[in-house]
Amino acid sequence: MEIVVDRVIRFMNRTDKLRFFFGPATRGDSEAPVVHRHDDFEHASEEDLAAFEVESDSQGHHYAVRREDLGKEEV
Repeated sequence: MEIVVDRVIRFMNRTDKLRFFFGPATRGDSEAPVVHRHDDFEHASEEDLAAFEVESDSQGHHYAVRREDLGKEEV
């Protein structure tokens, strides 16, 4: 138990030094809605993912299938 307490004290000392160097943690309003900004990379990713459909097998495993391959059967 003594070792755990010593480690916690050393950890807290380090975080105190970091807080002194970087300043206190800033926290936003937790009641405010999250603002999600879309960028070009995200739009490109959404376009790529739109070509897939999520399927589930009888055991509950999920996997992605290209929409163009949905009607095709494996031979």
